[in-house]
Amino acid sequence: MQELNCNQVITLLTFYIEGKLSNKLSANVEYHLSICSHCREKYTKLKKILENYNEIKNKINDSEITYDEEELKTPQYQRFKENLSAYVDNELSDDENIKIKKIAIANPLARKDLENIYSFKQLLQSSFNRTKNNMKYDYTKNTLSKLSLVEEENPDQPFYRLVTVFTCIMIFVLIGALSLLSY
Repeated sequence: MQELNCNQVITLLTFYIEGKLSNKLSANVEYHLSICSHCREKYTKLKKILENYNEIKNKINDSEITYDEEELKTPQYQRFKENLSAYVDNELSDDENIKIKKIAIANPLARKDLENIYSFKQLLQSSFNRTKNNMKYDYTKNTLSKLSLVEEENPDQPFYRLVTVFTCIMIFVLIGALSLLSY
């Protein structure tokens, strides 16, 4: 059995939950989840988010949640959907934040949307932090140094530049002095 690393397992989790992996790959993911508590935690959270999503979808399809089709098309709910990402990222004004909160309180479907996006954001953030902490190579510093936005590792570099400039000036002064003396 080929062991998978955390990044591979996290990438495959959605497919694993939905049963879309081959038996061999599914067994590899299952084995990794049995030995890695971090990935198992992500699996549990993602499974819960997908179950909540499917539950809402099924309730809507089974008409357990009663709502008017026109209610979802109201300007209020549409504004909520349009501003949901900005609300979660704290990019809205105070007035817009209050409006979004009121809609989420009054509308169960909007509230569920908000809960799901917060859960998903938390999952993405924890995944990003883990990946960032596990990085063995600092790609940011490498990229910025290639763009000349970060000083090179050599702390003597400014000194050598100054010496080179001074040497060039001295050479030009000597050439100028020699050319004056030759007349």
